[in-house]
This record gives sequence, C-alpha cells and structure tokens, in this order.
Amino acid sequence: MSDVHTGHMRTGQLFIDGKWVDGHGDETITVINPATETVIGTVPQATVADVDDAVAAARTAFDDGPWPQMSVRERGVVLRRMAEEFQRRRAELVDLSIAEAGSTRALAEYLQVGTPIDHFLDLVDRVLPSFDFETPLPPMVGNGIGQGYVVREPFGVAALITPFNFPLFLNLCKVAPALAAGCTAVLKCSPYTPFEALVVGEVAEAAGLPPGVLNIITGDVAAGEALTTHPGVDLVSFTGSDTVGAKVYGQGAQSLKKVVLELGGKSANILLDDTDLDKVMQSVLGGFITHAGQGCALMTRILVHESLHDELVGRVKMALDYVPVGDPADPAIAMGPLIREAQRARVEELIRVGQEEGAQIAYGGGRPAGLDKGFFVEPTLFVGVDNRMKIAQSEIFGPVGVVIPFTDDAEAVRIANDSPYGLSGGVWSSDPVRAHGIARKLRTGMVVVNGGGGGLMPDGPFGGYKHSGIGREFGAHGLSEYLQHKTIQWSAAR
Repeated sequence: MSDVHTGHMRTGQLFIDGKWVDGHGDETITVINPATETVIGTVPQATVADVDDAVAAARTAFDDGPWPQMSVRERGVVLRRMAEEFQRRRAELVDLSIAEAGSTRALAEYLQVGTPIDHFLDLVDRVLPSFDFETPLPPMVGNGIGQGYVVREPFGVAALITPFNFPLFLNLCKVAPALAAGCTAVLKCSPYTPFEALVVGEVAEAAGLPPGVLNIITGDVAAGEALTTHPGVDLVSFTGSDTVGAKVYGQGAQSLKKVVLELGGKSANILLDDTDLDKVMQSVLGGFITHAGQGCALMTRILVHESLHDELVGRVKMALDYVPVGDPADPAIAMGPLIREAQRARVEELIRVGQEEGAQIAYGGGRPAGLDKGFFVEPTLFVGVDNRMKIAQSEIFGPVGVVIPFTDDAEAVRIANDSPYGLSGGVWSSDPVRAHGIARKLRTGMVVVNGGGGGLMPDGPFGGYKHSGIGREFGAHGLSEYLQHKTIQWSAAR
C-alpha cells in the first residue's frame, strides 16, 4: 500500500496492475505545502517504462479481464463499495486538499471533496442503473424487413490526465465514468497534488477492483506525453490549459485516438441594470478569490451596467477588506495561496501588464503583509479595463478580477462572447425572462442565472465552447464519452 495518510511525511508509490510499486527510475518528486513551503512527502517520477507497464496492465485487463464483460449491476456493486470507502475517508481527503492543493477548509469540505463524492454516488446509484446501454432501432422496410439495435460498449483503455487545482474532483469526474462504462484506465495526476490520486488507488484496492482496471502514475510532462502517444491507449481525457490541451490533441491525433478536453476559461459575470447588488456580492467575490482564482470556470470578468459600476466597485473594495488571506489550515481563512512560485510570478507579471495597458488597480496588486512563506498574492481588482486587454482575454489563474462596464444588453453579450474561451458565465437580473434570454445568447458551456442552484448539477454536462474544450463531463453525458456505439442489424425474413 502506498503510505499516503500516516505520519507527517508521506511517501507514495505507483499503483500498477493492482500492486504498489516503486517504479523503474530513481528520481522522485518532492511535494510541498504551498502555504508553508514545507515538504509534505515524495512520490516516484514515473518513467516511460512505468507508463508502458501501466498501459500494458490496463490493456490486458480490458482485452482479457472480467471488468468490461461484467453486467452493469456487477460493476455498480464494486463502484458502490468505492463510494462508501471515499465516504469513510472524507476527513482525511479534506486534510490532504488543504495540505497539497492549498485549499481553504470550507472549499475542501464542499467542492474539493464533498461534491465529487456526492457525484460519484449519484453516478453509481442513479445514472448507471438507468443508462440506456442498448436501444432497439425502428424496423426498416425496403427490399425486406430489417431489424436492429444499438449497443454502447466500453471504449477501451483510457488515459486520464488531471491538473492540480481540484485534485479529487477532477480525478473522480474521469475515473468514475470511465470505470462505470467498463473501460480500464491509467490516471496521471499533477505532480503538485499526487496524494489525493493515490488515495483513489487505495480505495480501488479496498473495494476489490480487479487488477489492472485502474492504474495510477505520478510524473511530469514526459510521463503525460508517453501516455498520450502510447499505441495501447484508445482514449485520452485531459483537463488543463488550452495551450497544453492543443498539444495533447495533436499527440492523440497521431494515432487517431479519441481526445476529450476540458480546458481554460475567462468567464463573464453579467450584472444587468436591474440587478440587486445586495444579492450578487458572494458571486462577484467568489468569481475571482475562490481557491485564489485557480479555477477554470470562475467568473473573473465582471461585466456591470454603467449605472451600477461605481457602487459595485465600492462594495467589492469594502468586502475585500474582510477577506482573510493566509494558511488555509486555519478555518478562519477565506483565501489561500497559489500552487507554486512559478504561478505567482505569472500572476504578478499579468498584473504588471494590466497596468501597462492602462487599467487601474482598485484593490490589491501586491503580496499580503506578514506572509513571508507561501505563494500568496493579494486579491486584486482592476477597473478601467477594455475587453481587448490581455488581463481581460487571458486566463490568469490567480485572484484577479476585472470590471468592465457596458451600456445595454447587446453590448454585454458582445463583450462576454468576445473571448477565446467559452466555459462558464453568469447573468443577474430582477427579470428572469430577460436573464434567460441573455443566457441563451452566450457562447459558453454553462450559464448560471441569478446565482444558480447553489452548486454544480451532477447531470448538467460540463464542458466548453471554443478554446474551452471538446466533449463533456458529469452524469450521463460524461459516461457517454467513454462508450462506443455499435449497430447490430439483421433481416427479419431470415
């Protein structure tokens, strides 16, 4: 077993073919706490040979093993045991999210850990039993009478590659549907946040998942490229930046693999002229300070009607005075660090570029006082922003919000859609019909009207337009990505 949950220093192993192994190489990855810069532990740096072993195990498990041949009910029993084991280890996973991802405790308990476990349970208990794996076709009358049906079969070996920002969430929204569909998989997690992924391996082991069905490797870009180009892989599902996603798409194309991409965003939160500002503050603030802005679907562009601009900016500035920034191990902290120094340097460079382009900092822009350790940046609010500026077009992945005024609904839609991305968005109005009309005009994969339903809907397909990706995750739509469609037909006259 990989020792990911005992003691203060953790050591990890690779999970390949149902066994915990050290791997072929001698190099390791040092994992640090981004709030304190202390070492959490080490994991192996997977080599090409390790990737080969993991893919071979998945390939054998798919071609010759029991998992793809099991009934939906049989697979569901094993997955239910996994869900129960995740529930049992919930508190431990929250602590891991705080330590390795720098998540605040409130965010860790809710979106980092609680939501993915709830979605896993929903997939197992509701989506999987009701999913239509076989559909009869209408009779065909021509030269004879033809009958047929469509079967949906597991795609094969899936390579699952995930980033650092929401480790358990993003691992499970790929692992759960892949396994539910009957695929086998190799999961390569971020080298910054490997321990939550290794817990997934421990959970699979405890639940009795057959060997080779799920394999987990820890490594860097080289391990990821070895996986996406591997001839034994049938499908690649990647979450990350659009720049890296384009490379993954090209690598998969070399052998015509199916590639599913969930990429970046620069989403707009639109406040129409009849918006009640008392109701929007949590949404506006959360749009750029949640997880220190490290979320692809965060609404970091704040589009506000010109008549509300000054009041909104004043309210946001006042609210930011009461946002405690610091070590997220403290439950009173509302915003933690960025993941690494390189990310902080990138965010600070984009803040500098924003000023050079003519935008003004209304709040923040520096590093919080008194935090000498950790990769912290102040919550930063820009005004005087033109949507053509780099800070309005680039995914900053830091706690930076940009306020852009508009004059009417048509201009709001134009500005919102003037982006290379199309992942998420929001519309606020006292008139629901008007708000829904705007929502339908936005070129984005998800729109939250007047704050939405309080969370991510497990059945709502999650994914984006344009540079925000290809394909969808969550619920039946996410399950479908891991299935092939086969038509079987015959003549009723024979």
